[in-house]
Amino acid sequence: MTGKRVRRAALIAFCVAAGACPAWAGDVPVISRQISDFRIGSSQTTFGSLEFLGGLEMVSSRALFGSLSAIRFRPDQKHFVMVLDTGQWLTGSVERDIKGRLSGLADVEITPMKNSAGRSFEGKGHMDAEGLALDGDRILVSFEQDHRVDVYPDPGFAQSGAIGTLPILIPRKMLSDNRGIETITVAPASGPLKGGVVIVSERGLDNDGNRLAAILSGPLKGQFAVARDGSFDVTDGAFLPNGDLLLLERRFNMAEGIGMRLRRVKGADIKPGAVVDGDLLLEGNFNSQIDNMEGLDAFQAADGTTHIILVSDDNHSLLQRNLMLEFRLAERPASN
Repeated sequence: MTGKRVRRAALIAFCVAAGACPAWAGDVPVISRQISDFRIGSSQTTFGSLEFLGGLEMVSSRALFGSLSAIRFRPDQKHFVMVLDTGQWLTGSVERDIKGRLSGLADVEITPMKNSAGRSFEGKGHMDAEGLALDGDRILVSFEQDHRVDVYPDPGFAQSGAIGTLPILIPRKMLSDNRGIETITVAPASGPLKGGVVIVSERGLDNDGNRLAAILSGPLKGQFAVARDGSFDVTDGAFLPNGDLLLLERRFNMAEGIGMRLRRVKGADIKPGAVVDGDLLLEGNFNSQIDNMEGLDAFQAADGTTHIILVSDDNHSLLQRNLMLEFRLAERPASN
C-alpha cells in the first residue's frame, strides 16, 4: 500500500472510530489533515505568479461525503456551497489556524438536490452536477448526461427544486454523456463581459478540436471555443476581479497518469466566435499534492489579494483523495 493510501486509510479509520452516522443525517463530521507542501518532499511555495498557502485532505464517516465537483465561496470567504456529482448539495465553512492556513471544515451539511419536478435522484443519471455559480439571488448548476443548466433560488436552494433552466447555446448532440458542461461561472459586472454567464464543456469539441463554450447572457451572448492542448480537459473555471478567466484542467488516464493545469485567459479575448487560449500558471503531476482535480474558485481576501481554491473528486474510491488546496495570486494589472 502506498504512503497516500496508508494515510487515507488511517484517516478513515479514525473518522469511523469517532462514530459513524446515518448517511442522510444533515450534519456531516469531517476529519482533515493539513497539507503543507504542494511538491511532495519539497519546501517550495512559489510557482510563477502563485504562492502555495496550504491545503487539506478530508474524509468523513458519512458515505455521501466525496465526489466534490464544484465549490463557490460566499462573500465572507469562509462559507461555501459545493455540488457533488452524485446529486447532492454540500454546504459548510472553512476553519483556519493561527497562521491563516486552512485547518478544517465546520458546519458541513449534505442535502439531496431536486430537479424541476421536485424529485431527488441518487447516482449520476439525472443529477450529475458538475458546475456551480452564485449569481445574485440564484444559484446556477450545470449537469452532465442530461445536459442542462438549472436555476435554484438563493437562499432556499437546498429545499427547493429547480425553478428554471437556461438555454445552453451548445447543441446537446455535440456533448457526450460524461464530457458535458463542467464549468459555469459568472463574469464580474465591471469586466468585458458585463456580468455574463459563461459555460465551458469538458470535452465537447468543435470541428477543429477546440472545446465548445458559450456566453449565455449579457451584451456578448454567443458561442466561442477554448483551445485544447493534449489530453487535458477543462473541469472548472472562475473569473478574477479584473475579468480574466481562470480555467482548471485535469488529466486522468492510465497511459499518462494524473495531472492538472491552471490557465489564465484574458477577459477581453472572450467573445462570440473567438478561440481563446491562456497563459499556463501552474502544472502538477504525480509529484504534486493533487488528485482528480474538479473544482475551482477565486476570491479577493480581506487584504486585497486574490486567493484560489482547488478541490478534488475522490470518486468514492479508497485509492483517491478529497483535497482542498489554496494559492495566492500575485495579481497583474487589469486587462485592457
